[in-house]
Amino acid sequence: MARTVAQVIIETLEQAGVRRCYGVPGDTLNYVTDAIRESGIRWVHVRHEEAGGFAAGADALLTGELAACAGSCGPGSLHFINGLFESHRNRAPVVLIASQIVRDELGFDFPQEVDFKSVYASCSVFCDEIRTPAQARRMTAMAAQAALARKGVAVLIIPADVSAAKAPDEPDFAVHRAEPRILPSEAELDRIAQALNAGGKVAIYGGSGCQDAHYQVVALAEKLKAPVAHTSRAKDFLGPHNPYVVGMTGVFGSEAGYDALMECDTLLLLGCDFAWRQFYPSKATIIQVDIDGTHLGRRHPVDIAAVGSVRDTLDALLPRIRERGDRAFLDACLARHEKAVAGQRKHAVAAEGRAIHPQYLTETIARHAAPDAVFTADCGSPMVWALRHVPATGRNRTVISLTHGTMANAMPQALGAQAAYPDRQVISLSGDGGISMMLGDLMTAIQEKLPIKVCIFNNGALGFVELEQKVEGLLDAFTDLQNPDFSRVAEAMGFWSRRVEKSGDVEDAVRQWLAEPGPALLDVVTDRFELVMPPRIEAAQIFGTALYSARAVLAGRADEAFELVRGAIT
Repeated sequence: MARTVAQVIIETLEQAGVRRCYGVPGDTLNYVTDAIRESGIRWVHVRHEEAGGFAAGADALLTGELAACAGSCGPGSLHFINGLFESHRNRAPVVLIASQIVRDELGFDFPQEVDFKSVYASCSVFCDEIRTPAQARRMTAMAAQAALARKGVAVLIIPADVSAAKAPDEPDFAVHRAEPRILPSEAELDRIAQALNAGGKVAIYGGSGCQDAHYQVVALAEKLKAPVAHTSRAKDFLGPHNPYVVGMTGVFGSEAGYDALMECDTLLLLGCDFAWRQFYPSKATIIQVDIDGTHLGRRHPVDIAAVGSVRDTLDALLPRIRERGDRAFLDACLARHEKAVAGQRKHAVAAEGRAIHPQYLTETIARHAAPDAVFTADCGSPMVWALRHVPATGRNRTVISLTHGTMANAMPQALGAQAAYPDRQVISLSGDGGISMMLGDLMTAIQEKLPIKVCIFNNGALGFVELEQKVEGLLDAFTDLQNPDFSRVAEAMGFWSRRVEKSGDVEDAVRQWLAEPGPALLDVVTDRFELVMPPRIEAAQIFGTALYSARAVLAGRADEAFELVRGAIT
C-alpha cells in the first residue's frame, strides 16, 4: 500500500524526537491521526484544544524535547491559540499540525476556512503551509528544527488533500541539533571583569538563562561575595544549594531580593529579561549577559552588554575575577532574606476559627510532596503561593504562566507534565476561577490514565483581580464566583476527591490525596481576604486600599474591610 504524505510527516516528527501529540481528532486530520496510530507517538486525547496547547508546552519545557499537538481545520486548530501562546512565550519547542480545508476551496470563504498563517504569526518561530506532497518531509523537518533551535512554537499547516495524497520520493531531510558555544569577545570579557572587580557592592540577578549554570553562578558569587537574586522563572535553578541566594524581587518577591538590587553599586544581569523597570537600580553600573542580543538593554539602560550563554561566559569570566574578603554587603542581604522568609511564613499556620490560610495549605503540600515533584500553578494567587512557599529542592520543577500571565494553565500543564514523566508526582495548584475554565479536561486525566494531583484554592472569587481592584481604591466588581462542590464534580468524573473546610483537616487530607495512586482532587476552602504583599508598599497602594475600605464601609460592606485589615496585621 502506498505511503501517504501524513505518514511521512509523522515519521519525520518521530525521528525529530516527538513522543507525544496532544489534540482532538477531526475530519481534515483523519490521515494524520491514522499515521499517528501506526507510529510510536502517543496520542493524548484532550477535551479542549487549548488544554492540548498548554499540555504540549509543559511537556516540551520540562523535557527539552519536541512535543506536538494537532487539530482539525477551522475552529479545531484555532482553539489551540492561547495554550500555544503560553508555550511560545515559555520558549517551549512545540509543533502544531494545523490541518486545513482542501486546497481547491482555499480563498473562497469555504466553511471552517481560517488563515492560520496570520493567526499564528505572532506566537511562532515558524509558520508555513505544505503546498505540495513533494514538500512534506523538507517542510516538516524545517518546522521541527526551527522549534528546537529557536525554542518556540512551529506551525505546520496541512491541507486535507495533501495529507491524504501519495507520498513521492524526497531527499532524506532531517533535523539537526547544534550545540554552539556562544561567548563574548576577549575584550568584552575583560571589560566585564574590570567592572566587577572595581565594584563595591556587587549583586547578581539571574534568570532562566541560568538553567544549566548553577555551579558557575555560585562560584562567581563566592569570589565576589555577592548576593544572588533571581527571577521567578529561575527559582528552580538558582534557589537550591546556594548559600548566596536572597530570593526573588518584583511584585512576587521579597524585600531581601529587592533591597539587594536597589542598594548595589554594580549589578550583573545573567540570562534574565525581567520586565518591570521599577525593580532595577537607578544609580548602579549595570552589566548584562544574554544569549539573545535583542534582549540587551530592552528593559532598562545598561552600561555593558554582551551576547553569550551564561554557563560558557562565566567559565571564561571566572579566572579574571579577583577573590574578595569583605562580606558586609552579602551578610546584610542574607540576614534580610532570612527575616523576609520568616515574614512570608507568618500565615503558614493552621488557624482554627478562621478560613484556611493558602500559605499553610501550600507549605503542607510542599512538605509532603516528593522531592522531584512537578508543580504547576494557576496565574493569580496560587502562583504567588507556589513561588513563595514551595522550596526548590534541586530536583523538583515549577511550571507557571509568568510571561503570558494566563488563567487556567495549571491543570492542563499538569497533564502534559504527567504524560512526559509518568513516574513522577505532578501537582496542580489551581484557582477556582482557573479550574472552572478548563474543567472538562479533568476527564482527560481519567481517560489517559494520568494520575495528576489537583488542589483547588477555593476562595469563591477571582482573588488576584479583586485585590488589584482594592489596591486601586475601587470596590471589587464582578469577581464573585458561585462554585459547585468541586470534589463532587471530580468524583462524578472518576477522581478520588475530598473537600476541606477546616484547617485541622488539611494535614490528613493532603497526605491521603498525595498517596492516591490515580487522579485525585482536593477542593479546599481558603481565605478570600488573604493579601499578597509586595516587597515594597508604595504610598499609592496604601491610599488605594484605605480608599477601598472607606468605600466598602459606606457601601455597607464593613465586614469585608475589617477582614482585609485583619489579614494584613495579624
